[in-house]
Amino acid sequence: MAPSPPTRTHSGRTRRAFLGSVAAGGLLGTAGCLQTLGFRRQSLWRDPPLAEDRPDAVYVPAVTEGMGMYGRATAGRYGVALTYSYPHRFWTLTGDEKSKTVVEADDDVHLMASLWDTETGMALPIDSGLSIEIRNEAGLVSQEIAYPMLSQQMGMHYGDNYALDGVGTYEARVQIGGVSPRRTGGFAQAFESAATATIEFEFDPDQLSAIEITETENGGERGAVPPMEMGDVPVGRAPDADSLPGRHLGGGSVGDVVFEAFAVDSEELDGRFDADPYLYVSARTRHNGIVLPMMGLEATVSRDGETVSDARLTSTLDPDLGYHYGAAGVDVAVRTGDELTLSVTTPPQIARHDGYETAFLETGDVAIGVS
Repeated sequence: MAPSPPTRTHSGRTRRAFLGSVAAGGLLGTAGCLQTLGFRRQSLWRDPPLAEDRPDAVYVPAVTEGMGMYGRATAGRYGVALTYSYPHRFWTLTGDEKSKTVVEADDDVHLMASLWDTETGMALPIDSGLSIEIRNEAGLVSQEIAYPMLSQQMGMHYGDNYALDGVGTYEARVQIGGVSPRRTGGFAQAFESAATATIEFEFDPDQLSAIEITETENGGERGAVPPMEMGDVPVGRAPDADSLPGRHLGGGSVGDVVFEAFAVDSEELDGRFDADPYLYVSARTRHNGIVLPMMGLEATVSRDGETVSDARLTSTLDPDLGYHYGAAGVDVAVRTGDELTLSVTTPPQIARHDGYETAFLETGDVAIGVS
């Protein structure tokens, strides 16, 4: 299901001189603060340049932005980190329709919430139900449903552009509605209840404008910049294929969605799955290996030219298998010499930053020869 459109609620705002446009000469350096790169304060943040001739694939953005940390908190098993950067564009996806979200005149900051399980350290993808409410001493300032997002630098997170009410102290209430994918193993009874993490922060445009912007040397080329290191805050990398349980059936890709397929005997994982063997597929981005959630995926097994089994795969969160797509309640017996076909029926319904907005849009099939 696609994330719900955000509902903007702002109260008592005054618009200040804020972050500005690219100077007429373009980017004047390769790294540094806004002034170094030719940016100036104006009443509206204008988007930095996009790479020219972008491929229909993952590509290196024309510029990369740093970020700052406002703080961390826990709420039950949830770990939450709140980070920030300049207000900037992003793209959302509804079905196969892509839509660009532009920076509005009253947007002051791009807030990003990272979400993970404190017991396993695993990033948690949820398709709806996370919002960020901003308050100050006068009351409610801004409230947005935060989109699940993919960024080459931030990995998987939840974010949007937010309007504030000037320099000062704010309280961010990150409201988590619960994890919607099927949960198995040690996650079976976890993440069912709503929770709220509260983080206090100081907003200062001078602090924001000190964040680095870097012009890349190979913007527009296929590839990706690596995620930033954020200590113990996970970026949502999928597990290495050789670390996952079961028999590795092989891998393939549809566009830049990379699949690794496995079959695992039920008793190997305490009989937690209602299929034996249990077929599951881990999907991740090319280059950085970030989990790709919220996708429609089907699997078909053919033997000697005849279909022997097929299944619609279910989004599932498991502490040993990670976020994956599994054949719930369906035995899919796969033998050496079979052909496993994975069919993307709906592309990942997740918002994207520069470098990802042209990728992960394809539907189609990939055939994996089982060895």
